[in-house]
Amino acid sequence: MITKNIAKLSKEIILSTAIATGALLPSVAASADTADPTAQTTGITPNDYFHTGAGARYLVRAKADLDVEPQRGNITVLLGSGGNITVLSGADGKFLVDAGISPSKEKLQVALNKLGPTPLKYVVNTHWHWDHTDGNAWMHAAGAQIIAQKNTLKHLSETTHVDDWNWTFQPVSAGARPTILVDQEKTFDFDGTKIAIEHFGPGHTDGDLWVYFEKADVLAMGDTFWNGYYPFIDNQDGGNINDAIKWTDKAIERTTDRTILVPGHGPVGTRADLIAFRDMLVTVRNNVLSLKQQGKSLDEIIAAKPTAAFDDKWGHFVIGPAHFVALVYAGL
Repeated sequence: MITKNIAKLSKEIILSTAIATGALLPSVAASADTADPTAQTTGITPNDYFHTGAGARYLVRAKADLDVEPQRGNITVLLGSGGNITVLSGADGKFLVDAGISPSKEKLQVALNKLGPTPLKYVVNTHWHWDHTDGNAWMHAAGAQIIAQKNTLKHLSETTHVDDWNWTFQPVSAGARPTILVDQEKTFDFDGTKIAIEHFGPGHTDGDLWVYFEKADVLAMGDTFWNGYYPFIDNQDGGNINDAIKWTDKAIERTTDRTILVPGHGPVGTRADLIAFRDMLVTVRNNVLSLKQQGKSLDEIIAAKPTAAFDDKWGHFVIGPAHFVALVYAGL
């Protein structure tokens, strides 16, 4: 009983401190209250998503202004609300790829209104992770239908503990769940262009989608592409390094030097950027695999620095070199 009371008190102190400092918003704290206690009794573990991990970084970034980057064909990319958001705005309304995070709601509303007076019509979730889906509820309330792969709906509808993030995510509300499901492929004719939504099996997760705007030649890839950063690979929920590489190969085959490529994180890129990302994934995968086949432990492989040639460019965001090695290792 004493141990339980200490754990409870520790949890309450951490959450109240986090709310006071802005590290957690009330909505996040509310979800934390029902999360796995082992993830909440300390605020200093390196993979605690909302205290020191990726979620904390996204919450801090959300306090700053959004970056609004017009592309072509009435397509704009919004950066700064969790994952990147792609918007096609025209007479038919607004068609979005990913929903960002709810702390950015007011800023997103302002940015979207500046793109034109037409309402939200569709939002595609490229996968289930919080930084791409937390805005679902308010966007649905504003009139958008939510599109996702069936495995994304599954993850959003159940309690999911992500070991790599040391956090338990609760099911989202009914209004935040996708209602239009994609198995392998679905197309829309919207605002004078064909929009192709496709799923190629596991990659970053088991429910990834990419969205191709044909007229503008813009491909929004979600987290199957991180431009300039080591990616998170959700091994626990169907992703793995080999299938992540297959997604990049598929995108390289299907695009040209003219294609605009929107990553889940990082600046809007080109096919050359995607090739560099793919080559990095392949080299690190091969390095880790070789060491693993030699019988070396994960700690020994991390100590061998199989990412060393790439760390200066790729290792300075939410996934550091050692974490990326562990993710690759787990998927082999």
